[in-house]
Amino acid sequence: MIKAYYIETSIPSYYYETRTNTRIKAMQEWTKQWWDLPQQDCLIRIALPVIVELLEAPYPKNENCLKLIENIPVLEYTKEIDEIVTAYIKHKIMPNEAMGDAVHLAFASYYKCDFLVTWNSKHIANANKFDHIARINGLLGLFNPKLVTPFQLLYQE
Repeated sequence: MIKAYYIETSIPSYYYETRTNTRIKAMQEWTKQWWDLPQQDCLIRIALPVIVELLEAPYPKNENCLKLIENIPVLEYTKEIDEIVTAYIKHKIMPNEAMGDAVHLAFASYYKCDFLVTWNSKHIANANKFDHIARINGLLGLFNPKLVTPFQLLYQE
């Protein structure tokens, strides 16, 4: 069965990460391993906020990241996305930043992506938030994507 993966900004960013500490290098390696897997059984998706956030990265990292995602379909930004973001912020799922983490979760939920792939474990792939997110998505009638890291996709069944 084909699965849909929403790629949040941290994924292309870590692919071209320049910091050299051990943890960062491991995350980069897992990102590259996952990214470079054959993608025949999955639909990779991004949204405009990913592009906007990558444009703000320093050169040449931003150029490399944008090239990495240039052939990935971009999900349409709808008024429903804005409404979902507002609900997430109101219910304290995510910080009060309209173009922040809430928008990525909104896209993945609204477009029924099976996975939201991220390295953001503070606000998105945070096990302490999963139940709260599921509860609010249930109230909103939204799909609950699995919030995962590339490491989890590589090494967990």
